[in-house]
Amino acid sequence: MDATTSSRRFWTLNALAWAGYAMYGLWAGMRIGGGVVFSGIVLITVSVAACLWLCSGMLRAVALRQRWWEGSLGSLVLKLAAGVVAGASVAQAMTAALLLPALALGWVQLPGGHADYRWSSLLVYWMNTALFLLMWTGLWAGLHGLRRARHSELARLRAEAERSALERDALRARLNPHFMFNALNNLRALILEDPERARDMVTRLSRTLRQALAHNRSEQVTLAEELAVVDDYLAIEAIHFEQRLQVARRIDADALQAQLPAMALQLLVENAIKHGIASRPGGGEVQIQATLDGDVLRLQVDNPPGSAGEPAHGHGVGLTYLHAQLGTQGRFTLQPVGDRMQALLEIPQ
Repeated sequence: MDATTSSRRFWTLNALAWAGYAMYGLWAGMRIGGGVVFSGIVLITVSVAACLWLCSGMLRAVALRQRWWEGSLGSLVLKLAAGVVAGASVAQAMTAALLLPALALGWVQLPGGHADYRWSSLLVYWMNTALFLLMWTGLWAGLHGLRRARHSELARLRAEAERSALERDALRARLNPHFMFNALNNLRALILEDPERARDMVTRLSRTLRQALAHNRSEQVTLAEELAVVDDYLAIEAIHFEQRLQVARRIDADALQAQLPAMALQLLVENAIKHGIASRPGGGEVQIQATLDGDVLRLQVDNPPGSAGEPAHGHGVGLTYLHAQLGTQGRFTLQPVGDRMQALLEIPQ
């Protein structure tokens, strides 16, 4: 439900609620007047109902504009209670301002011929008005809170569904058929040529697949653990690309225990190879740097641009997933710097 529809519905129900209150007041006035509807009672009833209709609407508008529901429950209750006190006081004051001159001029009549504005009577009038305003305010405030809770839950479920779909796409991109076919074909060739290296490749491929399938999106790992995953991945790709893939690493020792989302660095390295090395006949060098600057871990992965300057098909799935992993905790940029493409990831510790 959009804001316009919600507002229209509230004002309709608000009018119906206070129209019902006015009818109740007229019925009660008839009983007081012995079956006669006095014009003064009509003025009082209509005036109070109109003031409460307006005060209730203004209270809702202020509450929505100042986002009262985003604070604590106690704060919300206190603010609404203050609004009820002020609304009931304004309604009684406005009614008295209309009734007393009208009585003095003889425009309206009341049972007994005069208005009873003793302190005890004023308190009864105010409490009656405040009670009805409190009940109506509590009803619409409670319904609004329930609607907000339902919308928040739907938004959470929708975000979870989108994140799950993104995870699935990222996993599919990471385990794409080209990577698997290349790895298996290279493994078959190595079995005959270099059995020892083939056994090592099987171990590394097994660890890479297990890491891709079992990682948790909220899991934090140390940079040392992430580098072990990257080493396995690079070892597999090195068999396929041979001399076309060169890797230069500069990892500060004090950054090895820094925390980062699982698979974050591997995604950057995969992106560099897929879009910077695979598309160039002569390959190139991937540079990996990690530094700890105060309480910020900085990861930088550089690669030469693709042969045509355009990313390969599927570019962006893994990086979009990386953005989702980071959320608001961290910063990621991907941009050309000189004659190379630079991915920079900054993660607060």
